[in-house]
Amino acid sequence: MSKPTALVAGVGAELGLGAALCRRFAVGGYHVIAAGRTAAKIEKVARGIEATGGSAEPLQADVTQEADVIRLFDRAMAPGRDADPADLVVYNAGVNQPIDFRELTVAQFEEFWRICCLGGFLVGREAARRLVPLGRGSVLFTGASASLRGKPGFAHFAAAKAGLRMVAQSMAREYGPLGIHVAHVVVDGGIDGERLRTRRPEMVAEKGEDGLLGIDAIAETYWQLHRQPRSAWAQEIDLRPYKETF
Repeated sequence: MSKPTALVAGVGAELGLGAALCRRFAVGGYHVIAAGRTAAKIEKVARGIEATGGSAEPLQADVTQEADVIRLFDRAMAPGRDADPADLVVYNAGVNQPIDFRELTVAQFEEFWRICCLGGFLVGREAARRLVPLGRGSVLFTGASASLRGKPGFAHFAAAKAGLRMVAQSMAREYGPLGIHVAHVVVDGGIDGERLRTRRPEMVAEKGEDGLLGIDAIAETYWQLHRQPRSAWAQEIDLRPYKETF
């Protein structure tokens, strides 16, 4: 029997959310397309899934480039003899760093917007074009605390993430009645992954056990969103460690 296909845009290191999403969907019986900018990273993720009996393929792409996104969906909707067209799409690409507002350049502001918002628009638009004729499917977006509020040093990130949230809301209202489940996941807290462990090990130590969001736990929520009965769809859900204040 052929497998359904999932497309995860924004896959990086094995110890990252994108990779965790790929693994969870593969366990759920999906053929997974792991899309990211770094060939070595996505290939490692795909090989790891295959080593445990799953089905995955890496596809290098820059999700801020329209032609790359179209190519991703061309592949996702025609994955081959052993897989059906994609009915699960995740936009997980992102970048973050604090920058003093007075020092923020136009180029920096635009770069954050392109990765955190424009790419989501391109993936969302292409997903709508391909899934609406099928009348089914899930499109899930990774948000952040900054999707809801701006903090000092993060105007560029908050502006981009808030924009992505509005893309998700607009899509949900337009395409929900047509059978497409669009949801936005607010990740409110630090993620216990390679990026944080490498760049801020002191924060990891300070937070302690269960003080950061586990990548597999987050991925499980995405899977549950995809499996929700359409009589009770969530459009937005926020996740945080039980220790996190909000």
